[in-house]
Amino acid sequence: MRRLFLLLLLVAFSWAVGFGVFLLSLGKPLGAHPTDAVVVLTGGPGRIQRGLDALRRQDARRMLVSGVNPDVRPRELAAQFPADRALFRCCVDLGHEAVDTRSNADETVRWVREHEYRSVRLVTSDWHMPRARLELAHVLGGVTIVGDGVPSRLRWRMLLQEYHKYLVRRGALLVGVD
Repeated sequence: MRRLFLLLLLVAFSWAVGFGVFLLSLGKPLGAHPTDAVVVLTGGPGRIQRGLDALRRQDARRMLVSGVNPDVRPRELAAQFPADRALFRCCVDLGHEAVDTRSNADETVRWVREHEYRSVRLVTSDWHMPRARLELAHVLGGVTIVGDGVPSRLRWRMLLQEYHKYLVRRGALLVGVD
């Protein structure tokens, strides 16, 4: 019984330390930092604008917006950002295949390889950055990934859910389950 208690105590301690490290790895806004490309994962406010801001500053040459609804056309999305229509025409690609973080990574790796990029600015919500970066790093190999977190209203329940998703995915990758 004592061994079981010690084991449970060790597991709880490891979980708590891991959660602390997870909180420290949440995405922070990046600012000016040149990369070859920007990858924006859809699903939260401010993400596309953050990517467009990087393009406008010429911190990247091109941007992929991954996980766009298949019914959305480039013109429709560009209409939401009137000041940046020229950027949409020249430098923004829409990915319509991704439906979750893993498929965002699959969509991104094809695009990055097609364009032969060596560095990517990853734009997603602050809470989503650790798992999104994990997925991209898994498929992109030698490509440098720089996180650019969009601040959000952090809630403990959401953070705990995301931490558990991160743990499950990290564990799956460690044992070779893709």
